[in-house]
Amino acid sequence: MKKNTKAMEKGHSEVQDKIAGKLTVGIDLGDKISRVCVLDQEGEIIEESSVKTTDGALRQRFAAMSSTRVAIEAGAHSPWVSRLLEGCGHEVLVANARKMRLIYENDRKCDRVDAESLARLARLDPKLLAPIHHRDASRQADLAVIRARAAVVAARTQLINAMRGMVKAMGGRLPSCSTKSFHLKVDSAIPESLRLALEPLLAEISSLTESIRSYDRQIEELAQTKYPETAVLRQVTGVGALTALSFVLTLEDPRRFSRSRDVGAYLGLRPKHRESGNSSPQLGITKAGDRDLRRLLVQSAHYILGPFGPDTDLRRWGLKLTERGGKNAKKRALVAAARKLAVLLHRLWVTGEVYEPLREAHPKQALEAA
Repeated sequence: MKKNTKAMEKGHSEVQDKIAGKLTVGIDLGDKISRVCVLDQEGEIIEESSVKTTDGALRQRFAAMSSTRVAIEAGAHSPWVSRLLEGCGHEVLVANARKMRLIYENDRKCDRVDAESLARLARLDPKLLAPIHHRDASRQADLAVIRARAAVVAARTQLINAMRGMVKAMGGRLPSCSTKSFHLKVDSAIPESLRLALEPLLAEISSLTESIRSYDRQIEELAQTKYPETAVLRQVTGVGALTALSFVLTLEDPRRFSRSRDVGAYLGLRPKHRESGNSSPQLGITKAGDRDLRRLLVQSAHYILGPFGPDTDLRRWGLKLTERGGKNAKKRALVAAARKLAVLLHRLWVTGEVYEPLREAHPKQALEAA
């Protein structure tokens, strides 16, 4: 039986005409195939279809369509797909997957239903999607350097831990040393019975250490040449090229935030709230933002509050929190210092001011002198 090609083309043309009347599209992005749902002005489904998740297929499907609102969910493909659809002239809403309980807790969850849910939410109120903003392709490529370095560091750490564990299981112990010098200092401590097994691992660790150095050089060059604004952030002792560049690439535009205090919440460093009546339990942080940048900020806070951190307002404030005692007081102080550091870095970025480590202490000293 032959397909009625002319009828199908006519039907698709009618759909295109209706879409031209301005409606809402929901796309559930899949790794190979994506589901599409189109709603008219009354919220009725006028098309449900599939499209390959490739540049060519999506461009062919949406380039000829009149400008309309398209909702997709944040994921592996959403950055490039959102840029492609915006290039075709559409308004693109990238839904925050963490806020989409309606989708991921649906007992009828499937790609078709997910696409329809995205379209209905976008049609009713875009704020229900808690839309996020994807960075441009150039910054995404630069951020990939930092992500790749983090992957190599994690691989090196895993290999070092594996070596230490295997030696310990044979009754030995490798000497304590930094990860940078591990491949240089532990060779003589490897038991002869394990040398055949561990020497290739040691060579791999040495290679990974060299790769990390190469990434560090790339990051330093990017920070100095392409993103000179990182120099303002690096005035804070404990914030190096890696943290400063990651901060700039993740936030992308400091004017996105009307208040510097909002940056801490954006990076998931504020406590959760779950109040009900008289109940207001103490909860952990939301962890809603970029995980890698949050980890780097906490590492910087470790240095600032550690034994080698210089005397600053931030250090004094963090140490006061630590002195309050109680369970996990030090951990809470580190997170709080990381949040305050994020606010400080954003403020320096916006204003371009010279960093004063003891700015809050100066008025007190002036009063004492008077």
